[in-house]
Amino acid sequence: MKNTLNTIKDVNKQGGKVLTEIEAKQVIKSAGIKVVETRLAKTQQEAVAISGEIGYPVVLKIASPDITHKTEAGGVKLGITNEAEVKKSYSEILAASVRKAYPTAKIDGVVVQKMARSGIEIIVGMYKDAQFGPVIMFGLGGIFVEVLKDVSFRLIPIETRDAGEMIKEIKGYALLNGYRGQEPADIPSLVDVLLKVSALVEKTPEIREIDLNPVFACKDSAVVVDARIVLEN
Repeated sequence: MKNTLNTIKDVNKQGGKVLTEIEAKQVIKSAGIKVVETRLAKTQQEAVAISGEIGYPVVLKIASPDITHKTEAGGVKLGITNEAEVKKSYSEILAASVRKAYPTAKIDGVVVQKMARSGIEIIVGMYKDAQFGPVIMFGLGGIFVEVLKDVSFRLIPIETRDAGEMIKEIKGYALLNGYRGQEPADIPSLVDVLLKVSALVEKTPEIREIDLNPVFACKDSAVVVDARIVLEN
């Protein structure tokens, strides 16, 4: 947890309130939660080098505090398999797509991350309710969050029983349990993620919001693919 506190203190010194994706993933990883390897490239050459180091296929995403919906802005390229595709995707993200949609956005560079093994998309979140304090959320992630709104809530802190109940309460639990021959998700890994997010929030009151979406729930693991953390003022 020391690394978590150091990351947050460094961001506060810089006057920031929203952690970058890489900073957010560092915090989540330091809490013991599995995340996809993610690094920042500030040039096309760095993107190529990083891709070669972490291994193909990779994903490229725009890194900007001003762009929340990266996909809609054309700021995400998936399944990149070679150097030529990295160069093309990097240029398209910066020049063609993002600059047209967000011409005044601050651009830090492009995030390069390992293409994660696909699974059921889950969201784990936290926000601070004005009356009740920190609340943790669990549900189907990705686009299903806005379309289905299939989520459950508990006040923090939670225990193992609470986490298990949260998972079983959503309508999409059948998907996690192995629907129509599909491989079931690793429920204990999802419970572990919920418990570690709860513990992280308890120990770091500087955090105001957490959004882990998606978390890929697979048959033997749960991996955070994208993360967002907002700090207190």
